[in-house]
Amino acid sequence: MEGADGMSAAAVLRVEDVHLRRASRHILRGVTFEASPGELVALMGPSGCGKTTVLRAIAALESYESGRIVVEGQTVGMVFQFHCLFEHLTSLHNVWLAPVHAHSVRREAAIDQARTLLRALGVEHRADALPRELSGGEAQRVAIARALAVNPRVVLMDEPTASLDPARRHELGALLTTLARDGRTLVVATHDEDFTHSYATRILRLEEGVVRE
Repeated sequence: MEGADGMSAAAVLRVEDVHLRRASRHILRGVTFEASPGELVALMGPSGCGKTTVLRAIAALESYESGRIVVEGQTVGMVFQFHCLFEHLTSLHNVWLAPVHAHSVRREAAIDQARTLLRALGVEHRADALPRELSGGEAQRVAIARALAVNPRVVLMDEPTASLDPARRHELGALLTTLARDGRTLVVATHDEDFTHSYATRILRLEEGVVRE
């Protein structure tokens, strides 16, 4: 079912005709797409095409010149390509920090939830480690746990499989599939064709600043 603007009435994320420049370079040239609950949307394209820029614009971390981005009353969680964990905090503290300080969750409950997420992602044994003590794959899984800790209904991920071995990629795919079945909306920027074709419900390709199905 479509609304008056031609977008699906079920969509919780709407990106409409977004343009963005950096100096003289026109990076996004009218990016338009939508995503609904239960979808795992893969955003693909060559390096430098603007995939990360699209995610950052959705998360309000990047300003854009024109167009519109609408997230229908949902919390957004983002997993960055290079994890961006707080270097002075343990894995566990990184995960429970936002629920306590941004969402007023009781500290004890937030810590319990953080341990559950770390366990689900196979890194509970690294709960007391600092980011510099983690492998790339471990740090990425802690970053995913941190994003999920605020129970976001829209989850953005930038190259989440980049530091994962094949077994961990499969585990991540299974987790994302479960999140989608739970009604979350996932948008994943990735180069990983095998992962995309195994787990994505829809593939979008960013070419010359526009998105093509």
